[in-house]
Amino acid sequence: QVQLVESGGGLVQAGGSLRLSCAASGRTFSNYVLGWFRQAPGKEREFVAAISRSGGTTYYGEFVKGRFTISRDNAKNTMYMQMNNLKPEDTAVYCCAVGLGSGSAYYPSGYDYWGQGTQVTVSS
Repeated sequence: QVQLVESGGGLVQAGGSLRLSCAASGRTFSNYVLGWFRQAPGKEREFVAAISRSGGTTYYGEFVKGRFTISRDNAKNTMYMQMNNLKPEDTAVYCCAVGLGSGSAYYPSGYDYWGQGTQVTVSS
């Protein structure tokens, strides 16, 4: 079992920045592929970013376009996502997830454990 706790969400004006964190406890953190997904009201869950076990490979949703950076610190069992130049359409609940890598990093089915999420609200 892996427990995940997100933090760092909040209210920010368009063009601003936030840094999300995802702290994990339980099994060996470095065994897992890590990802961020988001879900806005009335919309499907959407892939945001993912990072390989070593941190050497990252993946991003097309809408990110260089604005977000995912990273991980295996020694601290923590994943981060720096979000810059935020837009109102980035408003959503952001959830972190971990998976053993048996499925695609781009889809929720590729992950085994999920956090509760943190709200990000971007005002115009």
